[in-house]
Amino acid sequence: MDTQSIRAQMPLLVRGHMPSNVRTFKFNIFDGQPKVSTLGFHIDPKPFEGKVIARTDDAVIVKTGRAEFAVLDRALVTEVPDEGTRVHVEPYARRRFDGQRADTPEERTEFTADGQPYTVKTLVLGSAPATLPIPEPRCPELQELIQQMEQLPAPDGFRRITHLLVDAGARDFTWVDPLPKDIIATPPAIAFTVATAKFQGRVTVLYERGLDLYALELHRDGELVERVDEVFFDALGETLERLIDDGNWRRIRVQCLPGHKSAQH
Repeated sequence: MDTQSIRAQMPLLVRGHMPSNVRTFKFNIFDGQPKVSTLGFHIDPKPFEGKVIARTDDAVIVKTGRAEFAVLDRALVTEVPDEGTRVHVEPYARRRFDGQRADTPEERTEFTADGQPYTVKTLVLGSAPATLPIPEPRCPELQELIQQMEQLPAPDGFRRITHLLVDAGARDFTWVDPLPKDIIATPPAIAFTVATAKFQGRVTVLYERGLDLYALELHRDGELVERVDEVFFDALGETLERLIDDGNWRRIRVQCLPGHKSAQH
């Protein structure tokens, strides 16, 4: 989507859709690119509702407030509603393996001096972790692999590697947590099942002790279909993206609300 062109067209597109005493308006563009806060960190947009007031070849314009609008990249929306349709819009947001948004506050139970429990919610600005569903390992190399997957960025620069796995539908995690004497015979590894348009099957990330590098294996129906050797830790995200990421996570989910006009798919 040509955002400069859309910005130039917006005054004409929203004309007639604002109160007569309003001279200025605001709009957000949703084009699959990460949103950045005024403090400089990435944020995940919230879902919203509104009415479609215009469509162009490149965009769908939704009125979300008195003088507020959203511009949706037409190539990314799951439906293209007719003008006048009221819609629910859900732009991409990073998520955790339990399905919740990654920016959901962490909850923990604390106790007062007399033993009464209370709940503490913690939210770190700019933090959107997706923790692997794996218990604390005894093997240092497996622990390091877990930390790298949770902290290293995916190639898009917005997600972490674990967000990439969530978006690929990663589930059924297993892991190999060897003793030091068994690290060559049974290398530390994390395996999981994914289902994307690019690959459906089992993915294994193994630590190769002799090279101090990683290897990635893809299995389908129990058979090895591809193996990538000598993967440096800082290439894990790039390699996983190439193997399993189909890009559908960028789609903007648009749902027509009941009792309103239909949409084009």
